[in-house]
Amino acid sequence: ISANDVALSGYPVFNAPTEIAAALKDAGFDGCDTASNHSIDKGLAGVVATGDVMDAAGLKHTGSFRTAEEAVDGGGVLYDAKGVSVGHLAYAYGTNGFPLPAPWVMNINNADKMLADAKALKAKGAQIVVMSVHWGNEYQTAPTPDQVALAHQLLGSPDVDLILGDHVHVVQPMEKFNGKYVIYGMGNFLSNQSPESDRTLLPSTQDGALYTYTFQERPDGGFDAVEARYTPTFVHRPDYVITKTLSAADAAVHLI
Repeated sequence: ISANDVALSGYPVFNAPTEIAAALKDAGFDGCDTASNHSIDKGLAGVVATGDVMDAAGLKHTGSFRTAEEAVDGGGVLYDAKGVSVGHLAYAYGTNGFPLPAPWVMNINNADKMLADAKALKAKGAQIVVMSVHWGNEYQTAPTPDQVALAHQLLGSPDVDLILGDHVHVVQPMEKFNGKYVIYGMGNFLSNQSPESDRTLLPSTQDGALYTYTFQERPDGGFDAVEARYTPTFVHRPDYVITKTLSAADAAVHLI
């Protein structure tokens, strides 16, 4: 995100307007995953500006970091959800060839590091740990073997409770493994991608969903993932209106 709305830019090197953070907050979001292959498009200055603008809007964020201190133990953040402490960590597969200004600036996918960070976040009080992971092949609706292998390794740990996958820009399947959920690709919730903007793109780039995961507390104080619910969405162009593609009654039966 730009620090001052100067030199805004789109693909292939992004610099988004500051208003996006306030709009996200106004729309009801509490925080963001800032780890992606475009996190350092504007170098360390861009990472700093992104964090500063999100702070000013009242959004928590994790995945890219302004200082080494922010990045300790993966820089996980905590949210309160009905009295339950939910931790969030975020990682990405790479940076489109841009060198990291410092090794701590962004979380890179590495199973050992991810598991260690999740364990540390549980030790800091997180009762549920949600991990956002940037991975997979763009526009491919099936997860790659690498995605599946990493998801299973992470969910095999008692310290990772849910994985939210992004990057591929289309909806990929959801799976329950070891009693926990992974959504391999959440699709595009709001985007400028469509065949109208680029004839090489598929209509599926306008698809996304609203995902809701329900956890139930056990007698021992731990939590089990007991339900996943999704409501498909579609981004209409040119007005960029997001609509649900199922009625509320139909969406209610879409459970896993």
